[in-house]
Amino acid sequence: MLRRLLDPSRLSLENFRRELASVDALPQLCLLAVISGALTGLIMIVFRELIGLGALVLMPKGHAEAFEALPMAVRMSMPVIAVVLIGLGLGWQKKSARRLGITHVIERFSFHQGVMARDNWLNQWWVGAVSLLGGLSAGREGPAVHLGAGASGWIGQWLKLPHNSLRVLVGCGVAAGISASFNTPIAGVIFAMEVVMMEYTLTGFMPVMLASATGAVVTQLHFGSAPAFMMPGVIEPGLLDIPWLLLMALAIGVMAGGFIRLARLGERFTHVPWWIRLLIAGVLTGAVACFYPQVQGIGYDSVETILAGQASLDVLLALALGKLILTAVTVACGIPVGIVGPTLVIGAAAGALFGLGASALLPSLAGEPNLYVMMGMAAMMGAVLQAPLAAIMALLELTHSPDIILYGMLSVLSAALTARVAWRTQGFFVMTRQGSTQHPLQQPLMQALSRVGVGAVMDRSVSVTPAVITWERARVILDARPTWLLIHRQNDQRKADSEPGKSPMALLAADMARALEEHDQTGVEHDGSINLLEIPGKRLELAPIDLQATLSEAFARLDDQRVDALYVRHITAPMMHRVSGIITREAIENYYR
Repeated sequence: MLRRLLDPSRLSLENFRRELASVDALPQLCLLAVISGALTGLIMIVFRELIGLGALVLMPKGHAEAFEALPMAVRMSMPVIAVVLIGLGLGWQKKSARRLGITHVIERFSFHQGVMARDNWLNQWWVGAVSLLGGLSAGREGPAVHLGAGASGWIGQWLKLPHNSLRVLVGCGVAAGISASFNTPIAGVIFAMEVVMMEYTLTGFMPVMLASATGAVVTQLHFGSAPAFMMPGVIEPGLLDIPWLLLMALAIGVMAGGFIRLARLGERFTHVPWWIRLLIAGVLTGAVACFYPQVQGIGYDSVETILAGQASLDVLLALALGKLILTAVTVACGIPVGIVGPTLVIGAAAGALFGLGASALLPSLAGEPNLYVMMGMAAMMGAVLQAPLAAIMALLELTHSPDIILYGMLSVLSAALTARVAWRTQGFFVMTRQGSTQHPLQQPLMQALSRVGVGAVMDRSVSVTPAVITWERARVILDARPTWLLIHRQNDQRKADSEPGKSPMALLAADMARALEEHDQTGVEHDGSINLLEIPGKRLELAPIDLQATLSEAFARLDDQRVDALYVRHITAPMMHRVSGIITREAIENYYR
């Protein structure tokens, strides 16, 4: 057994790729998950230190969110300068390179099998820093998810791993990014599975958990284990708080639905030049910041002020309504900012306002104010993302109070349902449907086929041959006992791949064996040739597909090319490849059954 495990052939990269194509390659995926989590944690340390370095230069006392301490003219001009820099930096690039953050990660995961774009990843570094330091209403979890997912995906792309494992790696980067941002490893796992991957499977769950935990450990070694928000004391809810919490959840659900609708308005104003939309977001943010600088940045310092009971009524209103509008308008204007952090701040302010109202109306029955603050944060997050489980887990990890879960469940679910029903909207990050009545990851067939690489199902017993060969050559080919013959209809294999009507064909080796047997029975010497395109047998038109592809990609390609089989090719050098196997429509259907 030990000798088998240490066999050099099993330790090769080629064998590693082959094992990852299977649906149950858990040991290999877990190893990659640890690497992914550690890399994401290191990237988050670098990103947060980059923000800190910028704060040392631009902000009073080096505090990244000390906008209140800046002169009015400075804090008003900073958002305008930020959008100008973003416009100059992104304006000359192609439109696809401007897509950043969680939305971009979901798009690459859903429609590109987790293959991440380099230009977008590089842009995320400086756009994220400029947005946060420039005082736009933005969060750092969007850059964290994008940077983590991109770096993790590149591990798989560099190793040329099959796309089914690449998708898991992207999920690992997402979880580790959220975990490193909020110091909430469980919420990171649930966020990745509920918002990005949209599925719960053992193959995905275990690696994502490992990556999230590893990312949290790496960042805690550098920043410490303190949560994102410091709770002033233990929250002790009571059953009499439930009616008030439900009313608060209804109000927050309406706010969340309005936020999503407002953020989506940008899709109706694409005719407005991009630079004008950028200036609108910058000028509007600067105008509000003139009076309420608390709306700038992420706003975590404002949450701590609210939890300490030191926020005035007008500041709470500015955070609940002003920050909601500013964040939504910033997104609608085409500025790729993170929205999870701002939604937590908005929810905290809305919850505090409701808590003050409840205390004023029925002081003897209303619970302590911080209960409403924390419930408001979770309710707004769950309603905006339509990810109730992630919001509840974040609430548990931020408060370290399991007694609060019942009240969190009622608040989050009520708010999420209200947003969905009242505004007829789905989660903020649900992708626009592309040529389908249903999101690809909401189709059970495509979900199942995306978990497996073609390498796990294809028939590897293939011999490549020209169409015309000698009888003696046919006998040599059959001695290798192939199942399929891949027949090139012309000598130049590269042209065969590109010219219509010249693609290879597949023939069962048994058909050639039958023709050879009939030829032997005639007693004719084997000095002639055989045309494999003319002997009796069932031939299949073929189209190429890469060895890294998933079964979902293979299934789609079969439909697009209108063929019944694909030959799987492994690119060994530019313009050069070798055939690794053949996969038929029947093999895919049998696997799914």
